[in-house]
Amino acid sequence: MSAAPLGRLSKVDLRDAWQSEAGDFTPWLAQSENIALLGEAIGLELEVEAQEKDVGPFRADILCRDTAEGHWVLVENQLERTDHIHLGQLLTYAAGLNAVTIVWIAARFTEEHRATLDWLNDITDERFNFFGLEVELWRIGDSAVAPKFNVVSKPNDWTRVVTDAAKGISETALTETQRLQLDFWTGFREHMLARGSAVRPTRPLKQSWMWMAIGRSWCKLMATISTWSSETQAWGPGEVRAELHLTDEDAKTYFQLLTRQKDAIEAEVGEPLIWYTREAVRSCRIGVTRSADPQAGDTWPELFDWLRVKLEALNAAFRERVRSLDAADWQPDDAAGEGA
Repeated sequence: MSAAPLGRLSKVDLRDAWQSEAGDFTPWLAQSENIALLGEAIGLELEVEAQEKDVGPFRADILCRDTAEGHWVLVENQLERTDHIHLGQLLTYAAGLNAVTIVWIAARFTEEHRATLDWLNDITDERFNFFGLEVELWRIGDSAVAPKFNVVSKPNDWTRVVTDAAKGISETALTETQRLQLDFWTGFREHMLARGSAVRPTRPLKQSWMWMAIGRSWCKLMATISTWSSETQAWGPGEVRAELHLTDEDAKTYFQLLTRQKDAIEAEVGEPLIWYTREAVRSCRIGVTRSADPQAGDTWPELFDWLRVKLEALNAAFRERVRSLDAADWQPDDAAGEGA
C-alpha cells in the first residue's frame, strides 16, 4: 500500500493577514475563539474585559480577566520585533495594576527582552506574571492560514512555589491543618494533570478549597474539603464537595436562570444536585457533597477520583450555559424555575 501524500508547511508573513496591530490583529485576538488559543498557550482561561483600555498614561491593547482567580491579564501586541518602548509600557501597566499577568506578543523577541522577562519573573512575587510569546502564521498547501503562539518566556512556577514555601516557613510555621490542606491540594492537582482532565486545577494553597475556571470570571468550579458535615450539622469527620459557585452582584439572578434548566442539567450530570442560596449571602452554590474524612490520608486517591469525576460532570453541564447567561433575561416577577 502506498503512503498517503503529505502536505508541506509554509510560513506566512504576519502582514498578509493583519495589516496593522490596532486595526486588525487586536480585534482578531479579542474574539472569544482566538483569545482561547492564547489562553491555551499560557495555561489560563481568559475573558476579554476591554480593548484599547487606558492604564496610566498608556493604552493597553487588550485587558482580560483570568477566570479562575479573577486577576487582571493585560495583553500587549507587536507585529514586529520587540522594542524598548513596549517594554516600558508593560512595566507601567504592572505598576498600575496590583495583581496582574502581563502577556507580550510579538513577531520576534530579541534576546535582551526575553532575558528581561525572565528576570522580572525571578524578582517579582506571585502577584505578577510575565509571558513572552512569538506569533506565527502557517498553512499547508492552499489551506487556510493558522496561527501559532510560541512561549519564549514564562513564570517559573516551581521556583516560586519553593521560594514562597521557604519564605512562609521562615516567617511562620504551617499549622497541622494548613499542612494537610496544602498536601491534599498538591496531590489533587497532580491527579488532575496526570489524567489530562478538562478541568484545570489552580495552584495548591493552604486553605480548604481550590478554585477552577469555567469560562466566566464571576463563576467558578470549586472543590472543598471540610471537617464540618452539612448532613449532621456537626464537626467531624466531615465531607468533600464539588460545586459551581456564582459570586458577583447578579449571582442570584444567574442562579434563578439556571434553575429554569434544573431537570435538564441534573439529567446531564447524572444525579440530583444541591441548589443552595440564602437571602443574606450574595453568592450561590450548585453541586454535590460526599461524607468523607479528609484527615485520613489513605482515602485521598479515592477522594481525588471522586472530585475529578464530579467536577468534570459539572463542567460539561454548566460551561456553555454559564457563557450564555445574561442577567437581563430575568424578570423579577418571573417565577419560572423557582422553588429549587
